[in-house]
Amino acid sequence: MHEKQVLERAFAMPLTSPAYPPGPYRFVNREYLIITYRTDPPRLRAVVPEPLEFDQREALVKYEFIRMPDSNGFGDYTESGQVIPVSFRGRKGGYTHCMFLNDEGPIAGGRELWGFPKKLAQPTLRTEIDTLVGTLDYGPLRVATGTMGYKHREADLAHVKASLEAPNFLLKIIPHVDGGPRICELVEYHLEDVTIKGAWTGPAALHLSPHALAPVAELPVLEIVSAIHILADLTLGLGKVVHDYLRRPSQQTMRRNNEMALAT
Repeated sequence: MHEKQVLERAFAMPLTSPAYPPGPYRFVNREYLIITYRTDPPRLRAVVPEPLEFDQREALVKYEFIRMPDSNGFGDYTESGQVIPVSFRGRKGGYTHCMFLNDEGPIAGGRELWGFPKKLAQPTLRTEIDTLVGTLDYGPLRVATGTMGYKHREADLAHVKASLEAPNFLLKIIPHVDGGPRICELVEYHLEDVTIKGAWTGPAALHLSPHALAPVAELPVLEIVSAIHILADLTLGLGKVVHDYLRRPSQQTMRRNNEMALAT
């Protein structure tokens, strides 16, 4: 195989049998259960990387269970994890703290392309009579259970669409062959072409159990704030680097100045 052929095919690993195809990645009938809760501010401070900021007065976490029955290239899978409301240079968005799912393709693609903090586990999202139920098992142990009353009240669809289209931030880390960081970047991405098919609110509960390798309980539930159930079609957009931790501070400042000059 010639070097040119290697470069032409080098969009994913392994070279001869990549774990996922090139995008775009479209999701149909993507279903969310998102339970927002208050947690301990010092615990948040310990996991939110600078230069991201969070509201210490609120100290919110969004625990998500997501069913994806129809996704281009990735197939049918389920995901669960925590997203922390943050701001970056005055823009509000969400920082993905942890994610657990049951499909190799989106684990590999999510980590390699965007820097999603994805690990293999067994999440579920289903309806049990009058209750929407989300669970997360790591091996044989249950580490998260979320419940919500099924479609109690309709939500404001415009508000829900705006929340899904807000910026999302990830910490992308790719190690060098010597074990040190080769890439250490803050990545921004957006959900695109969003169509909200329905959204509902209702009473909710969330229980998190301690686990050494799925430490969702390290951001403890102090108070449930809200819960929402969403059904949507959307495209997962590719990202851009907004902060490079391996650049010297002077280079970061010069880069921001150049971006501001181009914007004006």
